Amino acid sequence: MNITKSISLFQEAQKLIPGGVDSPVRAFCAVGGQPLFIERGEGPYLFDVDGNRYIDYVLSWGPLITGHAHPKVIEAIQQAACKGTSYGAPSPLEIELAKSIMDFMPNIEMIRFVNSGTEATMSALRLARAYTKRDKIIKFEGCYHGHADMLLVQAGSGVATLGLPDSPGVPADTVKDTLVANYNDLDSVKALFKKYPDQIAAVIVEPVAGNMGVVPPLPGFLEGLRAVTKREGTVLIFDEVMTGFRVHKGGAQALYNIQPDLTTLGKVIGGGLPVGAYGGKREIMQMVAPAGPMYQAGTLAGNPLAMSAGIAALDLIRDEKVWDEMEARGRQLDAGIESAAKKAGVAVTQTRVGTMRTIFFSETMPRDWNTVKCADKVRFGKFFQKMLENGVYLAPSQFEAGFISILHDEAVITATVDAAERAMKSL
Repeated sequence: MNITKSISLFQEAQKLIPGGVDSPVRAFCAVGGQPLFIERGEGPYLFDVDGNRYIDYVLSWGPLITGHAHPKVIEAIQQAACKGTSYGAPSPLEIELAKSIMDFMPNIEMIRFVNSGTEATMSALRLARAYTKRDKIIKFEGCYHGHADMLLVQAGSGVATLGLPDSPGVPADTVKDTLVANYNDLDSVKALFKKYPDQIAAVIVEPVAGNMGVVPPLPGFLEGLRAVTKREGTVLIFDEVMTGFRVHKGGAQALYNIQPDLTTLGKVIGGGLPVGAYGGKREIMQMVAPAGPMYQAGTLAGNPLAMSAGIAALDLIRDEKVWDEMEARGRQLDAGIESAAKKAGVAVTQTRVGTMRTIFFSETMPRDWNTVKCADKVRFGKFFQKMLENGVYLAPSQFEAGFISILHDEAVITATVDAAERAMKSL
């Protein structure tokens, strides 16, 4: 596989951009080798600058559920761009996308658009503190909710991939009110409520963890969080930046039939363009300025390009048949990789919820960060490189989720399984 141009570009990029990349995991530090520079995406495929084609299971880290450059999404962006790229003023498109999201997630009664998932979670937590008049929050070890200072505590995939315990530059006072519980361990949550009575503003959770690889909630975990937060007068926030429109057309809250107080969403609602949102109960959302006193703003929030792309993307996944097909392809991929590993005598454990999945090189079924981190990262790195050589682009970390799109058809999955068989044999 020739990657001469990628090598040259990476050498140049390292002189201009810290580490040569604009987001750390892209640097391939966890898997070794040379990061690829991408020229274009088309359907389920990526094409690098050297002309190599790869089946893509990163899909811009989740948002591209309609695949790369879907004609209907591109058409929507083009039509919007012809009218201007940003207004800094309200447009009808914001109302249309808000209604579309609420059709999928009726638990959201009001919504505010922002520019990223990080902004969404940061704003939702500020709102929870304003609403409850409390300061402390609970997050879970191994869960990532963006790079706001208060959330960079035991924060999952990106930090874990680089081996950084936390981030320098985060003042101790900034995280003193951030409490950390164990994912899938309701007793650890109850212990924090007992230790800090009437002080906890919010519990924020990935309802299906995706930033330590895909780790589903154990039966009763989410239900228990809903019960304890309701009893304690604490805001329950589902961070569905990754799971929204990925594990179910109505998000994890529909899949598990749990109603959080607030929900955060990410770039899938913008067809892959930079966007995020937070929303939930009207009583809480009415506190957001200018309706209420909790200030939050953004110049590009609700911009017409992202709104138009989001409307088109959500329309493409509205039909239940689309979800049935993706579920069938998910099962096909599960079975193929399990068979390939078994033939090669390689121990793997697979997790999948809807269109999110992870292959763990471990015999232990993951349930929290402690079980996840026992996976064989070296073996995963070797598998990653062999899959790349065979034309399959996986997330370059054992601790990341993979994704499929509506364009990953039976032939694409078959080609992936063939590549996996060759890669497993090499291990």
